[in-house]
Amino acid sequence: MLEERGVEFDAVEYLKNPLDRETLESILHILDRPAADLIRRDATFEGLDVDPAHLADAGTVVDLLMQHPALMQRPIGVRGERAVIARPAELILDLLDG
Repeated sequence: MLEERGVEFDAVEYLKNPLDRETLESILHILDRPAADLIRRDATFEGLDVDPAHLADAGTVVDLLMQHPALMQRPIGVRGERAVIARPAELILDLLDG
């Protein structure tokens, strides 16, 4: 979608090169959603027996993603001081309009 609009972007393959704590914290800081929204609620998550109530704390979310990077929602778009979880993908366009 971004390529179709001629928007330059960097794709980060975070499973090959996991994000560090500082980067995850900075994304959470500019994400206009609760920290818990950054976590995928899939079978892997269910198998970890994590209490979802603990995910209200950004530090807990970062700790979980440091241990299990595949749990991060994706794609995430970051532009300047704004970030969006682009699910559905059209939400990435919000970054272009702002």
